Amino acid sequence: MSSLNTVTEQLTAAGRAIEHDSFAVIDQEAGPHTYDDAQWQVVRRMIHANADFDFNGLTEFHEGAIAAAMSAILGQRSRVVADVEMICVGLSAPRLAHFGLTTHQFISDADVIAAAQAENTTRAVQAMRKAHRGGLLDGAIVGIGNAPTALIEVVRLIREEGARPALIVGMPVGFVSAAESKDLAATLREVPWIVIRGRKGGSTLVVAAIHALLGLAEAQARERALAS
Repeated sequence: MSSLNTVTEQLTAAGRAIEHDSFAVIDQEAGPHTYDDAQWQVVRRMIHANADFDFNGLTEFHEGAIAAAMSAILGQRSRVVADVEMICVGLSAPRLAHFGLTTHQFISDADVIAAAQAENTTRAVQAMRKAHRGGLLDGAIVGIGNAPTALIEVVRLIREEGARPALIVGMPVGFVSAAESKDLAATLREVPWIVIRGRKGGSTLVVAAIHALLGLAEAQARERALAS
């Protein structure tokens, strides 16, 4: 049996070589870090996505984040709930299907827009409320890369309405409430999280982080199969 991932790797030898060479460059140039091996797999892929070494240091993990992600992904009962369609489109459909994961986003739904207009909130807030009403947040990997208000609302839903995502990947980018929303998420003890401190972030980073987590899950599943 191969020691390499097959589902979460590039599909051609040339593609895999380029990606692995890129990771080698990142490992060489990133400098020292305090992440464990699994966390570094996530941070390294985020650096790879943006060629920005600042994510070595800006990225922070709840102590239970990796374990929670592995449990959710390998449990075949989870889903990804995103703040914007870009995340759902960016995630690899074959990789998600391998783990039985589905994606959900409601940012452009007519009822979400109407509720945001009626209540003078953002569509992102109403989208997270709709996901919660539909029972989709519980046990989900929540990926937020665009809307700080979505992340703030998820924290509220956790604390006030008992929502229990498996993991929050909170990486909204921007200048208004972006840094503050991630600081708020990092105070959560009820639900594990991965955040990028400060203004940097974006949907691309959420996709990269989730792809890294899928890769870790495939490796863990392979190790379990070999041990059994």
